[in-house]
Amino acid sequence: MSEFLQRLKQRKLVQWTLAYVAAAFALLQGIDIVAQRFGWPGQTMRFVIITLSVGLFVTLVLAWYHGERGAQRVTGTELLILALLLAIGGGLLWRFASITRGPTEQPVAARPAAESKSEVNANSVAVLAFANLSDDKGSEYFSDGISEELLTVLQKIPGLHVAARTSAFWFKGKNATTQEIGQKLGVAHLVEGSVRKAGDMVRIAARLTQANTGEQLCSENYTRNLKDVFAVQTEIAQTIVGQLRGQLTDGATDPAARAAIQAQVQAAEKGGTKNVEAHEHYLQGRFYANRHSEENVRKALAEYQLAVEIDPSFALAWAGLAQAHLWFCNYSTEAGRAGFDAHMASAREATARALALEPNLPEALRVRADLQSFDFDWKGADQTLRTALALAPADSALLTDAGTLALAKGDTARGIALYREAVSLDPINSLARSFLAYSLSLTGQFAEAQAEYSKVRELNPAVPWAHAGLGISFLLQGKFEEAVVAAHDEAVEWAQLTVVAMARWSQKRIPEADAALARLVERSAGMAAYQIAEVHAYRGDKDRAFEWLERARQQRDTGLNFLRTDPFLANLHGDPRWNAFLRTIGLADDQLKVSAR
Repeated sequence: MSEFLQRLKQRKLVQWTLAYVAAAFALLQGIDIVAQRFGWPGQTMRFVIITLSVGLFVTLVLAWYHGERGAQRVTGTELLILALLLAIGGGLLWRFASITRGPTEQPVAARPAAESKSEVNANSVAVLAFANLSDDKGSEYFSDGISEELLTVLQKIPGLHVAARTSAFWFKGKNATTQEIGQKLGVAHLVEGSVRKAGDMVRIAARLTQANTGEQLCSENYTRNLKDVFAVQTEIAQTIVGQLRGQLTDGATDPAARAAIQAQVQAAEKGGTKNVEAHEHYLQGRFYANRHSEENVRKALAEYQLAVEIDPSFALAWAGLAQAHLWFCNYSTEAGRAGFDAHMASAREATARALALEPNLPEALRVRADLQSFDFDWKGADQTLRTALALAPADSALLTDAGTLALAKGDTARGIALYREAVSLDPINSLARSFLAYSLSLTGQFAEAQAEYSKVRELNPAVPWAHAGLGISFLLQGKFEEAVVAAHDEAVEWAQLTVVAMARWSQKRIPEADAALARLVERSAGMAAYQIAEVHAYRGDKDRAFEWLERARQQRDTGLNFLRTDPFLANLHGDPRWNAFLRTIGLADDQLKVSAR
């Protein structure tokens, strides 16, 4: 061994190895930077690593045989140690290359389709929440509002695929790379920025980035008086649209193209205000409304009300006020029937005011469609949603509403297609995924439905039906114990009790089924009349089922949207009362044929 070490020292093999590995490290780092900038495929780096590893072997052999003349004989022990040196050197190269490249990529086939790079729309963009750099941290509503208004404008530009707010803002405060965000949202570009507000002055920075490389395509900074913030938002929107259109058509610098972009942005900005105070109240209203709790939506109501009092011509604020009132009709049971009627009347009034000011305002049209659904005016809701989607085709909330309307009319295939489109625009929206998962269960696509429910629980385990929805899927497969177990962690008690009451009935565990149904009636009769009707129909108690369906109709229960496609009501279809009930809510076959487009 001592003789070998002496010969190793004579040939300076250790020095050669260290020098080669150091040079290879530097070369790999340089190539990796160039590869990221120009989007070279991962195979390029693998080829370079293999080449350098072979080069290390050649270098060591040459160093050994030419290090000292006349000492070329190599023993078996020396060969073993040479092989060990090669393995260590090659391993170091490979380890370094792995660190340089970042985490190992999954095969494309293993990723969700929406996250596959090959399927990313080149004309797609996500507007992330702008950072609040103001000394007053309470100004977060302002930075959120600036980015959200920009997102809303871009959603209305024809041809742009814009990630929805829920998904784009999910990355707020998270240390994610542009590549990670782009893959998760399925977009090619990101808009990022910051807002610093001090007194009457505001500084807004915005940049457009290529998601897969992190390359900055454009960057703008504006320091203006607050009253000029509206012009800044317009300019940012026009710059972004121009950049995206320029990449596709090479026509962004053409005067006619610029004029067309300006016209599109101005049309998308309709319904706003030039009053700084009203604008600030509106932004605060949106900030609270996006938190979706009763306390916060009450705050949103107050802010929207102040906005329309200051500027009665502020159509978007009227639409926000209507949406907040409608939220209470959908989710709150605190004020009972009187509260429901009062909020419904206020929502109607605010919607009418918004549409009188701006007849083609998508935000107000969406509320009108919801009101028409409450009134069982399916034809009117369908026409309204089609108009709204023509004006804002990338609005995932409109697509979700259109999917639910399709299910109400019995068109499950169209409903699934619309839900899929909504999820592609808003992949981190747990509620949209829940709607998709339920519709997949209805059509027997259980494996995909269960995969979607898994994503729902990962995103927000507290969303309604995150667990009970999976229980419904198991019920439809006759897996009753699995249904009960799945529903156990459901955050909404009436949803859990619905699953348990039906599953235990099918297992002939009647006392447990009766207890679950009794608790459901006792605690949730005002909220879950439709689900109580489902349980009675499932048990074959048609009389009680129709009684509770009528109660659901009187309460305008939104569960009725799923009446025609609900498998748990199948026992009622042969009863003459079934078609009569469908007629009372406008869902009889002949009524739908008349309203078909």
